[in-house]
Amino acid sequence: MAAVDTRRAARVLSEVRSAALSGRPAPLAPRPVIGQSWERVLRSGVDPDRGLRSGLLPMDEVRRRRESSALRHVLPVLREGLLSVADVAHHIMVVADDEGRVLWREGSAPVLRKADVLGFEIGADWREDVVGTNGVGTPAVTGRPVQVFASEHFVRSHATWTCAGAPITDPRDGRLIGVVDVSGPLETMHPATLAWVDSVAKLAEARLREMRERSLERLRAVAAPVLARIDGRALVVDRHGWTAAVTGMPYTARLALPKSPSAGLCRLPALGRCSLEPLAGGWLVRAADEPAPRAASRIVLDLGEPRRRTVRVSDGAGSWTRELSPRHAELLYLLAVHRAGRSAADLARDVFGDPARTVTVRAEMSRVRRYLGSLLEHRPYRFTESAEVEVVLPDDSGGPFVRTAPAHAAARGTATAGTHTATADTTSALVRGSG
Repeated sequence: MAAVDTRRAARVLSEVRSAALSGRPAPLAPRPVIGQSWERVLRSGVDPDRGLRSGLLPMDEVRRRRESSALRHVLPVLREGLLSVADVAHHIMVVADDEGRVLWREGSAPVLRKADVLGFEIGADWREDVVGTNGVGTPAVTGRPVQVFASEHFVRSHATWTCAGAPITDPRDGRLIGVVDVSGPLETMHPATLAWVDSVAKLAEARLREMRERSLERLRAVAAPVLARIDGRALVVDRHGWTAAVTGMPYTARLALPKSPSAGLCRLPALGRCSLEPLAGGWLVRAADEPAPRAASRIVLDLGEPRRRTVRVSDGAGSWTRELSPRHAELLYLLAVHRAGRSAADLARDVFGDPARTVTVRAEMSRVRRYLGSLLEHRPYRFTESAEVEVVLPDDSGGPFVRTAPAHAAARGTATAGTHTATADTTSALVRGSG
């Protein structure tokens, strides 16, 4: 409808938004992606009249983020694909990082001035739970391109805009790097804008893929003579743990490195005791002579502290601890209470309420398996039978309680302690600290 009559579409969407906020029947339902976003935003407490608008980042911090972001490598692709048309069409191009902070903003000068009034500025925070449904924050949450037109924006002051944003992900592991968005006044709306922006975002991802492959090829050239002189198990990885070459052991695509790796002895989940030696562009990892024993592994999933969730693994080779994101805590909790395992569709239904979101689940589980390695199996996803899994959950009184989830507790789907019961349905509340 917007493609045929922009003004009429804007009026109808204003009525739909007003009805949704007041609880009245709407003339028509919002698009599913918009309706789901409005539900999330309502839960987060965004003011529909003003938004929340957090402070701008200092320019020193903006520069630091620009220099450390992989997005800087694909700016030429984004500019070439978007800016020449955006300026003529009275649009602006906005590039935000994975936290929704605006790092670059270019395009039509009059539109840039209008964006300033909305706080759509360098260093601004445009996450969905801060400024409502929008072309930066909503694609970051959904993981797919989204066009937001007129009063599909949750905050009233944004209703004179049309925005189309697409996520840019790391092509190796699907991790969100940032979002590219094209925005402008309502009259600039075109139904093909979203496909245009998404195509350019995919070109940027392809450029990143080419760069990573060239980087690994250079590292392989460095690694070949080094590994040729080594007896035993060793591999060369880049700074992010991606494998360039191996010797004396099976190939693994990626190795989970310490958060801040340094030269010397350390213990890695996949290898046990090993040493790290710096190489140009990466690390030489030498494994100890004996393989790390896996027979008796104990896993403690600690969700007792809402602001710090961890997984601790102990076995014959020692122990290590890793802090978890809320999403990884959710997934591991579900596997702990469903010891028989969960398929990707099961986990998508548990976490998102949508069994179709298997791509997102598989990407997250791939990241989890980077650090839990052989302690997790797939098809379905589950902890190994030999692993003893212990879950620490917040009690009703605010303190933690512990539940051991043995391998034979396969299909019950609950973790209990005393009279308190935690089911898979309560996962989100538990790991997000809402009690």
